[in-house]
Amino acid sequence: MDWNPAYSWLVLALLLSLAELTSGAMLLLALGVAAALTAAVTALGLTLPWQLISMGIFAGVLVPLGVMVIRPRFSPKGVDYGTTGTGVEKGNRYMSLKRDFDNATGIKINGDFYRLRVLEDDQTDLPNGTPVVFKRFEGTTALVSLAPADNARQDETSQHQE
Repeated sequence: MDWNPAYSWLVLALLLSLAELTSGAMLLLALGVAAALTAAVTALGLTLPWQLISMGIFAGVLVPLGVMVIRPRFSPKGVDYGTTGTGVEKGNRYMSLKRDFDNATGIKINGDFYRLRVLEDDQTDLPNGTPVVFKRFEGTTALVSLAPADNARQDETSQHQE
């Protein structure tokens, strides 16, 4: 069996599709499908410039389709991955938590634990269950203000300590 340039495109398609398992962004999968379609075009006997043009066209169509149409169907409802730190949680109320292994005080935002610091007095150690209002991040530290005890909203995932 002779080596055909289409096999190279198929190997690239397989590698890109396997790499998608590590990211979940649907970008690499879209590129893998584009490479597989380019392999089909290559099997028809087109030259390298036409192969590259077809890869560009397939990627130009499939990448936006994969990222904007297919990826949202695989994301859980109500979770905005990649938005933590952009300001969308500013003003939300959380309850302070104590982390098990080092007893650090923090809050959970979108399922991730962040150490906290109170803006008014630079306090970093609060009792478990203290209501706070998130203001902003400074590095990986959540800067918060103490909230009144009534009307405190608990993030669904922050009831479970890590």
